[in-house]
Amino acid sequence: MSLPTTLWRGGRVLSPTSPDATALLVEGERIAWVGPEGEAPSADRTVDLDGALATPAFVDSHVHLTGTGASLEGLHLAGFGSAREMLDAVASFARALPPEAIVHAHGWDETAWDDPTPPSPAEVERAAGGRPTYLSRACGHVGIAGPRVLAEHPELHTLDHDTGSGLLRRMAHRAARGLLQAAVPVSQRLETARAALDRAASLGIAALVEHTVPVATDPRAEDEFAGLIALGAEAGRPAVYGWWGELCAAEKARDLGAHGCGGDLSVDGSLGARTACLRAPYSDDESTRGTRYLTEEQIRAHLADCHRVGLSAAFHAIGDAAVATVLDGLDLAERIIGLDEIRRARHRIEHAELLDTELKARLVHHGVHLSVQPAFDAAWGGAEGMYAARLGRAAALEANPFAALAGVGVPLAFGSDSPVTPLDPWGGVKAAVHHHNPRLRLAPATAFTAATRGGWRALGIDDAGTLSPGMRADFAVWDLTGPALPELSDPEAPAPRCLATVAAGHRIYQHA
Repeated sequence: MSLPTTLWRGGRVLSPTSPDATALLVEGERIAWVGPEGEAPSADRTVDLDGALATPAFVDSHVHLTGTGASLEGLHLAGFGSAREMLDAVASFARALPPEAIVHAHGWDETAWDDPTPPSPAEVERAAGGRPTYLSRACGHVGIAGPRVLAEHPELHTLDHDTGSGLLRRMAHRAARGLLQAAVPVSQRLETARAALDRAASLGIAALVEHTVPVATDPRAEDEFAGLIALGAEAGRPAVYGWWGELCAAEKARDLGAHGCGGDLSVDGSLGARTACLRAPYSDDESTRGTRYLTEEQIRAHLADCHRVGLSAAFHAIGDAAVATVLDGLDLAERIIGLDEIRRARHRIEHAELLDTELKARLVHHGVHLSVQPAFDAAWGGAEGMYAARLGRAAALEANPFAALAGVGVPLAFGSDSPVTPLDPWGGVKAAVHHHNPRLRLAPATAFTAATRGGWRALGIDDAGTLSPGMRADFAVWDLTGPALPELSDPEAPAPRCLATVAAGHRIYQHA
């Protein structure tokens, strides 16, 4: 039985096998032919590109879909210049809510405020009109719970947290978020995630990698995760590849439909929260080097569990000490699993922002893929940003060393960690091209590859990410008329506009 064919013609096609291509033929879920329009085979239907450029579609290698949808549809706390401005926004948002509603929002960043002192729990709840309230920091590792949440859930006080400042950290933070999320029906969560997927499709993203971290306080997390995977299987949406972030739970991850086990399984926290695990003390708080959440023995056990079930493993590690811990765990696993099997599994580290020469060499040795977020450098890097405050200027300028990693052969995949930073694939490419440190900047083509094919390869999928015969038909059409990638020398220039997105041969977005 022949598959339906569609000829996309009359534009430009960015193809490594046909530099002069003006058309491509899609057969089912695959690209069947690429070349000049005059040589095109016949097709069941045709689509006119109207001179536009078709490129491989983007892959966002690290997202939180429900949180992303919530940031698109509700209150997002980024962009304010003070705590007072943020509280005013909370108050304005809460006035439109019913009295029994919960106020749960994300994105505040005190390093952008005139006075970096976070508001108190009482101030947060008062702004929300007395409703149960939780405001999560931009990094997703610290939050402020209102007094009602703390009073109704006294168990939070038994977990690791900071009662002196009113901020909840580590397990207390995750538990509080889970408690509030548990009040939201799974059907409502999935509707929120649909908004995120629709937004992604409009940006030329054909696949997203969901990172779910289950907590005991949210008993519906498994249903939500399985629902997210099912959404990605629908023909009209981007694909969703899920990572289940539970230690040594590979069988459960497989049964839930996960692509891998781990992902945001945290070995440390974040630089903004001073919980990323460093080899040296923080520059602005020499009493701490952050926190290590997992040992190398736990990482070895997790790797062994994943290999037994046939899944890849991934770990959240930001600081150099945390990355070293993951690599120490890989060293231990190598003794029982073997280096070839470890390399074949394409294990991942998410974020990996602080890396010296030794760590880079060890990443290459184990064949580790890095899922990185260039927007982090754009938002917080440089000589004057949050990273400089936390690490010192010299260390901040060496963070997120994309060019150095690519130069020694560490495979890169780009993501947003949305809602930590927004879904914005072209923004991520430009951020890598315009890294604050000129020595660490990627060439545009290298950055674009990390945002497209690099995402597929990090998933162990090699037949996607380029527009060539036999490859998966995942591509986007842009309002560009040249035969190559756009000129990216101006970081303030507007991103290309997406005219259409195709995932697995299905058109999932069409610009009106």
